[in-house]
Amino acid sequence: MNRNCVVKDPSPDNRAEWRRSSAASAHQRLAFLNEASRRIGSTLDLAETSRELMDVAVPRFADTAAIMVQERLMIDGELPSRPIDTATLFRRVALGLAGENPDAWLHAFPLDEVTAYPATLPHALCMATGKPLMYPVLDKESARLIGAGDQPGREDAVADLLTESSFLAVPLKARGRVLGCAVFSRRPASRPFDEQDVAVAEELAARTAVCIDNARLYTRERRTALTLQSSLLPAELPQPLGMEVASRYLPASDLMGVGGDWYDVIPLPGCRSALVVGDVMGHGTRAAATMGQLRTAARTLASLDLPPDEVLFRLNLMSQDLDPTQIATCVYAVYDPVTRTCAFARAGHVPPVLIHPDRSTEIIELPSGLPLGIGSDPLETRELVLPAGSILALYTDGLVESRDRDIDAGIMALRRLLAGPVEDLEDKCDLTISSQRPGHERDDIALLLARVRDLDPDEVASCPLPADPRFVAHARRFVRATLSSWGLGSLLDSTELIVSELVTNALKHGWPPIELRLLRGRTLVCEVADGSPATPAPRSATSDEDTGRGLQLVKRFAYRWGTRPTVYGKIVWVEQRIH
Repeated sequence: MNRNCVVKDPSPDNRAEWRRSSAASAHQRLAFLNEASRRIGSTLDLAETSRELMDVAVPRFADTAAIMVQERLMIDGELPSRPIDTATLFRRVALGLAGENPDAWLHAFPLDEVTAYPATLPHALCMATGKPLMYPVLDKESARLIGAGDQPGREDAVADLLTESSFLAVPLKARGRVLGCAVFSRRPASRPFDEQDVAVAEELAARTAVCIDNARLYTRERRTALTLQSSLLPAELPQPLGMEVASRYLPASDLMGVGGDWYDVIPLPGCRSALVVGDVMGHGTRAAATMGQLRTAARTLASLDLPPDEVLFRLNLMSQDLDPTQIATCVYAVYDPVTRTCAFARAGHVPPVLIHPDRSTEIIELPSGLPLGIGSDPLETRELVLPAGSILALYTDGLVESRDRDIDAGIMALRRLLAGPVEDLEDKCDLTISSQRPGHERDDIALLLARVRDLDPDEVASCPLPADPRFVAHARRFVRATLSSWGLGSLLDSTELIVSELVTNALKHGWPPIELRLLRGRTLVCEVADGSPATPAPRSATSDEDTGRGLQLVKRFAYRWGTRPTVYGKIVWVEQRIH
């Protein structure tokens, strides 16, 4: 305060009026701050929170206002541990204007500009000390100093706008950290800032800073969960033999939107495929991490070539060991492209939908079972033959359930959408997602569509074999003729050797019926089925033995091999890479 300024004591008649005026002003400030508390922080979005402060402050508190935050906060949601210095970058995230000549203000103080403020500037001093800084009236030199922190050449433009104005900079502090600062200015014609205005600005900044920090923490958590989830979901689904697949994942759009929904397509022996869709209850990093564990466990169990109900039963026991507090639902299907047979089982999951070639739809009724992580009751498998041209839809409940409708109404709406005229599966996925969830919902969505087709003659060939050793040569001729017609001459010799060993073992150690089958997908698969449940095991033959080397030769030429049980016996299969 100017020491030469003399303040006269109010007269007795004016004292009461002065008190009433002060009380009215205090009441107005309190009402203003209450309104600001209601309006600032309505969302967990940093930019929106900053704009809300501008809407509250301009023009009721200031003629212009702006918010600068540390650039690290915008880029990765982190704040450095070191104090703010001249190397710290700041970004202007909001600008509030009232009155005339807005273009000049936008030119002098552009939005989203990133800069480092010199230590001598009011902005930098305010943020470095964590204390407000007020200029009741700015002279031209001080106004130019404020402009010096931005891009060179703007000092004069800033000085023209701020000279004779009142200026106030307040730090944005939350949880002991300075996130940035809020600046306010009043034109020369307006009342200059005073100490009471500083207190009001500090209240506004404190409220805004907490909301911005909450938005920062939420954004960082959401980004972490999204990164985790995207790394755990398949980057690209394989296109199984005899099937076209499309998929979508959509995180929830509010709060901790990332959840535990997942989908997968797992190649199985014999060019079969396992289709999996699951849903871990809850949201956030924990749900995403549990999803990753369950998806990995499901792929491991699928490699054992177990029936769907057995896979889910073991997955249920495994989920209880991983985290007894986490519950999940899952549907698991195994599709055989040769017979078009699909075996299903589900654990508390929404039922699959089948779209027939004539566009009629049906819900595939399966015993629901308990969700994973609850109890140890056995599950059931149901098999059915999928018509060629039909589409199988596996999804999570976020697609059909919302606050506005129950799950049955959602499934009916989904069936109507899937029965539409759109043929391309990718377009059908997009249409289904956009139509079923037009607004903000609290659950994420996973959708997997699979169209079934008949195999072409150059994709499958089979040859039944009598239980007679003389037909080993017939099997070799069948292989040579088939691979020649398929253009796979480079695999003729190795495949003949493999088939000779497999057929010989089936004739010697197995039971009828015996059948040889060749499948051409991503690899060339040779299968020999017989009626014996006994599985072959490779052994090391001694130098004086004439037998025992067949499976060793098979292993040498094969990409991988194994056995799987069937209703009538077993199948020994061998895969070779197609060059």
